Amino acid sequence: MSKQIAELQTVLAQLVTEHQRLLTQMDAQHAAMKKMDIPVMTELVHTQEATRLRITGMDSRRKMLSRQLAMAMKVPGEPTLRQLAELYPQSAPMLHKARLELQEIVGRVARRTQSSSRLSNAVLGHLNTVLRLVASAVERAGVYTRQGVPRMASRIGSMDAVG
Repeated sequence: MSKQIAELQTVLAQLVTEHQRLLTQMDAQHAAMKKMDIPVMTELVHTQEATRLRITGMDSRRKMLSRQLAMAMKVPGEPTLRQLAELYPQSAPMLHKARLELQEIVGRVARRTQSSSRLSNAVLGHLNTVLRLVASAVERAGVYTRQGVPRMASRIGSMDAVG
């Protein structure tokens, strides 16, 4: 059993490391979004996706180890880290520490995700407004007065074009 506990400890430490890497990548993406640096944003999206895939793989490994440990103790279902700490008191301090680290880093990732989504929604809202204004101007194509108001003319002469 200690081999599986040790392997679970390793997987949990890797999960914390990968989440920290993801947070660093998200901070860099947020900075790139503020600068509208498209190439950097594109590169970071790909690296974040690779990090998320690694996290998914590690999490499935963690779940499998948790189920194996629970089956060994004849506990049905998939136990949480808190339940595993109760089942294996000799490993409880490590499991509690890993649980708290994961909760803290996942919370930071969630806050950064929320912040980035607000920023991207604001940018998209501004772009939507610009496109609507351009479409409106194209729809009412014609001669503009000196005040900037469009004026439809049946025929545009040279004097109308100059203003």
